[in-house]
Amino acid sequence: MYRRTQHVLRIVFLSTLAIMVAIVSNVFLVTIAKTHVRSGTDLSEYADSRNMVHEISKALRGNIFTRTGNVIAQDNRTYNIYCILAEDRLSSGNTITYVQDKEGTAAALSRILKMDYEQCLSYLNQDVWQTELGTAGRNLSQATMEEIMALNLPGIEFTDSIQRIYPMGDFASNLIGFAQSDESGSTVGKMGTELYLNTYLSGHDGSRDYQADKNGHILPGMKETTVSAINGYDVYTTIDDEIQEALEESFEISRQRFDTTRAWGAVMEIYTGKILAWGQSPSFDPNVLNVQDYNNYGAQLPFEPGSTLKTFTYAAAINEGVYDGEAEVYSGPYCFTNDEYNNPIRSTQENSWGCIYNAGRRDLGMIGYDYGLIMSLNTVTAEVQNTLINPDIHLDYMRKFGFFSPVSTDGLPEETGILNFRWPGDKLALCYGQGSTVTMLQMLQAYSAIFGEGNMVRPYYIESIKDPYDANHTIYQAETKITGTPITKETAKKTQEILYRVINDERGTATYYQIPECELMGKTGTAEVSVNGGYHTGYTITSIMAALPADNPQVMVYYCFESPYNANSQVEVQAAQNLLRKTAIRLGYSKGQQVQVEQSEEEEVEPITEIISEDMPNLTNHSVDYALNKLEDKNVSILVLGNGNTVISQYPSVNGIVSTGQKVFLATETNSFTMPDLTGWTRKEVTGLWSVTQFGFKLEGDGVVTYQNIPPGTIVTRGTEIEVVFE
Repeated sequence: MYRRTQHVLRIVFLSTLAIMVAIVSNVFLVTIAKTHVRSGTDLSEYADSRNMVHEISKALRGNIFTRTGNVIAQDNRTYNIYCILAEDRLSSGNTITYVQDKEGTAAALSRILKMDYEQCLSYLNQDVWQTELGTAGRNLSQATMEEIMALNLPGIEFTDSIQRIYPMGDFASNLIGFAQSDESGSTVGKMGTELYLNTYLSGHDGSRDYQADKNGHILPGMKETTVSAINGYDVYTTIDDEIQEALEESFEISRQRFDTTRAWGAVMEIYTGKILAWGQSPSFDPNVLNVQDYNNYGAQLPFEPGSTLKTFTYAAAINEGVYDGEAEVYSGPYCFTNDEYNNPIRSTQENSWGCIYNAGRRDLGMIGYDYGLIMSLNTVTAEVQNTLINPDIHLDYMRKFGFFSPVSTDGLPEETGILNFRWPGDKLALCYGQGSTVTMLQMLQAYSAIFGEGNMVRPYYIESIKDPYDANHTIYQAETKITGTPITKETAKKTQEILYRVINDERGTATYYQIPECELMGKTGTAEVSVNGGYHTGYTITSIMAALPADNPQVMVYYCFESPYNANSQVEVQAAQNLLRKTAIRLGYSKGQQVQVEQSEEEEVEPITEIISEDMPNLTNHSVDYALNKLEDKNVSILVLGNGNTVISQYPSVNGIVSTGQKVFLATETNSFTMPDLTGWTRKEVTGLWSVTQFGFKLEGDGVVTYQNIPPGTIVTRGTEIEVVFE
């Protein structure tokens, strides 16, 4: 027994000694003799730091989403194929590292790349070190690249690149901005949200450091260090797809009717400050960067707003406790001189510095103060400013309402406007919205106090920033910010009563803005455009600030355009009505009233279907039957993608908004689905399909779908590019 144990120990000792000798010998040969034992490779040429290879693995930039979960901006990683043809390229061991079987390789690649076999073979038969395969071998999807890699074809290699794409085209583009690749290949924000949140969106690149021979072969046992890339955070905005699209539709309506030089507008929740839509015209498509103006009109375009500013003159007088809306005042020309404080005081025309008039020089004689705002009379508003209060009190309230100061909304570059308040004429002009300039951003903030309960809230459009790897990890979550309380709740309600009559009184200036879905309150504005200090330009700015529903205002809509003067600009208001109606329907404020349209006696008007908007439930990782049951009472159009039994992806996303009649997509597979008939689909609906499948889409044009390159009913596999044309 003892001898047997000794024999076993001897064998173990000798085996261990042999292994240690082999290791020491290998180290000796690598470090001293510069020879790799297993491969026999001469390491003398690259045994020092010069043979270290450093590769960068690019992180994907974070996505930017609408509030319903639609993708506004995302990174698309693509691959270009190249083929090594040089037979003298050194091999590692017995592995061939060039294209040896050109016919077989051409047959395999032409099938996957859907290119002509002879053309592919002609590329491979060139007498060059390496070659690409033309357009067919560029911008390949990851799925296509992986399909080729799985064939293990010698000499076939890839380079990759990342392209920032914007599936919804010019959707809120001056707000979202764009990102571009820099010299290092990293995608960097250049404008808008992409620039403001660049640090959050960028992520961190990964790296790979390894030792290789001069032909790029990694030798077994040599040093290799890998650091994984960390993708950027995802940004969720408050922008609502449908309301934003309605806003941009309205811009086009105004352009066609009034030949607008520019237009801008927004929709905002009154009590939270959430911006549901924000846009301007002209805008641009960040995919092609046809930028005409880099300025964001809503924050960087100070303008004279006209009569929408009268509301604050009235609110100041009401809040001071000196206002009696039924008291009468003379509505004729307001001629003025100045007092010792350089404030305007009313006088006779012959003793005046000048006179201000109402639009069309209307003189209605004695009229109640309320009608000064309802009928938008400059002369009555001047009486409010200079008889009921005074210009200094008026200016103090204007500052309390946030005018001439920055709003500081989510990094928006902004102007603060110019206050002209030196001469009596300047002070008068301020009360009816001329002479001094403000921004739309300031108007939204100020009117939140008027339409709400006296509290002024800061507008915002960044809802949250989240970790793409952990849905429960929120980096930033927006909160409502009250920026001041310029008036009391009672003042706000009294002012609202007058603004209700601006739209609903038969003498109101905004009666043409009425919509059948719900009642509104609001104020119109028409301002002359000043250039170089003069107003004889022939251009005006037409606007409406409205809140809905009138019985409990929740949302405000501001719509504004600049155009050559047209006497009907506050009469032919189809553009603003389009936005108001679609906002009311989208947010569920429609009462189901009938639409008033021209019709024959035989025609009947169909009532508007009530639109209900709710939070989208979480259907992911549940059975299809469960999902269909959860959606049963929501009156939506459901499209199940794939033949699986479990939902793996959904649109709208969890906690997004789902509304009556909209399309809901439930994906049950990752690699294929049956192509639906897209005819008549909107861009929003197609991008919803894109986001839930993550397949490659190429979108062209605007409007509704008129062409798709994949026929309905076709099984689409991953890697197929789906072309869709809108008109």
